[in-house]
Amino acid sequence: MTPEIQTVFDQYDPAPKKGLLILRDLILQQAESLPQTKGVAEVLRWGQPSYITPNRKSASTLRIGLHKSASFAIFAHCQSKVISNYATRFPGWDRFDGNRAVLFEDVSQIEPFRLTTLIQDALTYHLKGPDRPDL
Repeated sequence: MTPEIQTVFDQYDPAPKKGLLILRDLILQQAESLPQTKGVAEVLRWGQPSYITPNRKSASTLRIGLHKSASFAIFAHCQSKVISNYATRFPGWDRFDGNRAVLFEDVSQIEPFRLTTLIQDALTYHLKGPDRPDL
């Protein structure tokens, strides 16, 4: 974690910070498990920790941060189908901000199995094609 990103995490209240660190770990773990993405870089975009692949043509960027309608969230590019594919796979399980974010109030709402599919879909978005809802 770079000092700039550490500063952002240090500014969060303890409850959302815990959830965001869990989401961060899930993203980093999934990036390691997908050799075709060649890893992931953690950068700041819009003041939030963001995760991009070295080959920008392979993935859709993920961001994590606070949200005005929730304690914290994982964001995907709103013009991608990452969130809509996820919502179709797991209807009724999560709360969404349209096609841009999955919203959380508490760490207990983070379900690794489901979120792993969202993360994998984002990190391989252009490799598999945006209309393919299965991984």
